[in-house]
Amino acid sequence: MVSKISDGIEVSVETFYQPEYSNPIQREFMFAYKVSITNNNRFAVKLLSRHWFIYDSNGTKREVIGDGVVGVQPVIMPKKNYAYVSGCNLNSELGKMYGTYTVEHVLNRNQFKIAIPAFEMVAPLKLN
Repeated sequence: MVSKISDGIEVSVETFYQPEYSNPIQREFMFAYKVSITNNNRFAVKLLSRHWFIYDSNGTKREVIGDGVVGVQPVIMPKKNYAYVSGCNLNSELGKMYGTYTVEHVLNRNQFKIAIPAFEMVAPLKLN
């Protein structure tokens, strides 16, 4: 698991290889990742959007921008946590992701970016 704190908000990510959804012969590798966001501030924040950078070890680069996460824009109260699970497909056994969330202070509506730490996705067969 990797973690990073930005502006009082901690983002932690844990990855899991998904062999049942992967097909190494066809160069299809599926990974799940669990993100945990802890608001250590004294004010609530609303997660507005995400901006991901995805790198595959075969040289492929992708960028994903979208509203919220997994179809919602959660409000995270002070000293509380929000977690979700999502997935990423790669065309090789190795890859990495990182990015930012745009969040909004719910009272004054100020928006700011929170860093998502870089994390690796490694198929266990690559470790042999």
